[in-house]
Amino acid sequence: MASSKTLLITGVSSGFGRALAQEALAVGHKVVGTVRSAQAKREFEALSATAASAVVLDVTDFDAIDGVVAKIEADAGPLDVLVNNAGYGHEGIMEESPLSDMRRQFDVNVFGAVAMMKAVLPFMRERRRGHILNITSMGGYITMPGIAYYCGSKFALEGISEALGKEVKPFGIAVTAVAPGSFRTDWAGRSMARTPRSIPDYDGIFNPIRQAREEKSGKQLGDPRKAARAMLAAIAAESPPAHLLLGSDALGLVRNKLSVLNEEISTWEEITVSTDG
Repeated sequence: MASSKTLLITGVSSGFGRALAQEALAVGHKVVGTVRSAQAKREFEALSATAASAVVLDVTDFDAIDGVVAKIEADAGPLDVLVNNAGYGHEGIMEESPLSDMRRQFDVNVFGAVAMMKAVLPFMRERRRGHILNITSMGGYITMPGIAYYCGSKFALEGISEALGKEVKPFGIAVTAVAPGSFRTDWAGRSMARTPRSIPDYDGIFNPIRQAREEKSGKQLGDPRKAARAMLAAIAAESPPAHLLLGSDALGLVRNKLSVLNEEISTWEEITVSTDG
């Protein structure tokens, strides 16, 4: 490989975080991972005696993040790449789902990711190099009934990533929003939070979607190890993309969304331009 880098990956106990850490270690990178327990720390560090280290950190512990990242910089050396992977899915009809569920979803998926970015940026900016990968979702482009809070959080992270990329490009820092489709991770299983159903009116639109998701869980098209290799390719690229879709399902669904959006813009164009002057 061209050059060994030091990666900080949030949420390395399972899913994309674990897959990316393992693939990165396999090609000679150093990985610092965030985990939620001492046991998970021991398990992660067992992957490599020399190149894998872990810190116990909840990304919603906002007051602790700056100090933890500064300590990682001091102990592990300069961080070349931050991968904001920690996140989870919330399933629930919006009318049924309390605001507290939305706050938790945004705390982890948006505020946690932003806090991590704000912590690494001073170091990367001083060095005039660095790369931030934010794991978003095709749910940052397309939507479906029953995951409004989740899609909202991923739309937010997509927008923040894109805007930040424009702010830090002059300093040699790249920001890539990585939007996976359906992969064989715990997203739809163990790690999904579900708000209890309460309004029968929504059964018709929501129940078939939930059933399809549960039946597909564990059998999704996407291979997390191949996703990890795609991310490593983006990290190694001379000019990394601002947006990277992963999976043929994401590609098809997002292209369709953009096509439908373009059609609607054209249909309403006369009304749109009527507001000028």
